[in-house]
Amino acid sequence: MQPPRGPSSSVTDNAARQAALLGAFGRHFGSPTANSRRVRIIRAPGRVNLIGEHTDYNDGFVFPMAIEPQALIACRSRDDGLVRLASTAFEGPLVEFSVQRRIESGEPGWANYSRGVAQQLVSAGIPLCGMDAVIDSSVPVGGGLSSSAAIEVATGLALLTLAGLDMDPQRLALVCQQAEHFFAGVPCGIMDQTIVAAGRAGHAMLLDCRDLSKQYIPVDGRELQVVIINSMVRHALTGGEYAERREQCNAGVRHFNQGNPGVTTLRDVSLETLRAAEDVLPAVVYRRCRHVVTEIARTTRAAALLLQNDYDELGRLMLQSHESLRGDFEVSTPELDLLVAEAMTVRGVYGARMTGAGFGGCVIAVVQPRAVEPLRHHILKVYPEKTGVTPDIYVTTATAGASVLE
Repeated sequence: MQPPRGPSSSVTDNAARQAALLGAFGRHFGSPTANSRRVRIIRAPGRVNLIGEHTDYNDGFVFPMAIEPQALIACRSRDDGLVRLASTAFEGPLVEFSVQRRIESGEPGWANYSRGVAQQLVSAGIPLCGMDAVIDSSVPVGGGLSSSAAIEVATGLALLTLAGLDMDPQRLALVCQQAEHFFAGVPCGIMDQTIVAAGRAGHAMLLDCRDLSKQYIPVDGRELQVVIINSMVRHALTGGEYAERREQCNAGVRHFNQGNPGVTTLRDVSLETLRAAEDVLPAVVYRRCRHVVTEIARTTRAAALLLQNDYDELGRLMLQSHESLRGDFEVSTPELDLLVAEAMTVRGVYGARMTGAGFGGCVIAVVQPRAVEPLRHHILKVYPEKTGVTPDIYVTTATAGASVLE
């Protein structure tokens, strides 16, 4: 996949993807114009997290923004309750299930994100109709940019749109989170689905994962560009490492709760309280907790710095976040560490860090606009030389959350 090089190329690419998507719809379900029912196109963006990793399920703060890579669904309603799905990324027969019966997870696995959302909506008493749909996505799978959340939110919005229904974006995000828990087996926090459903163009979102309150912080593209570098090392959150770290955080909470019943998550633990327990907590639990407690503080500070246009200090916090994720939370990889180190050798790069749950995926860098091409050139030269792998690079603005295109 070639990275977008600016707004005009992104618009051209999106138009081409929509045309190809409608072509795929026609091949699977007949011409989009051959039926009196309108074919709708739904989009849901991926996301990148500026800072605030593994804080969402600890009731902390996160600071994501919606990005230009996106999931698209072309869909048309049916009266019989049957849902038929195809994907441009996977060959094989159509996936079929009915919203009039209980929906179970199954094969192929890619369809479980859509199955799960449909089942959660049905369980909530939402009256759905059937649909024919083709899914296309430019969000890289396993890159830590929320490809699953994009599919979930797009599916939910497609089903609601065809049924003539509206839903508050935050409620839709919660529905999609439950789908990921029960159908994909990933105990994710609420960040991904929230920013995908409720992002605002030109803004990052400071999200309080305890009460779901939001503050939108402007990202001025004339002063600051966001560059995402995909290490091409894929991560799978169902592999156990993610759940293991959640449990280690929970172990810390259980310790502090014994002395203070008001502690229900690591959000309630101060750094001073944590440091006082260093000798009694298991070393690995202490390090996991230290990352979360300090990362929550870094995240709220980063939002304030972005609001003040203090990009130098924001960059320093991002580097501190990466070091904490590497050392205390142990979710980085040699490839991610290499990308961060090499990015920081380019003049005009304020800061860089791994983004997403870790174990592979992407690095995010915040840079001066003039530094975008030097950074791209340097990474495309050095990273293949040292790893034998060519990375994907995306330059993105902050986009809006999920929407109906037509």
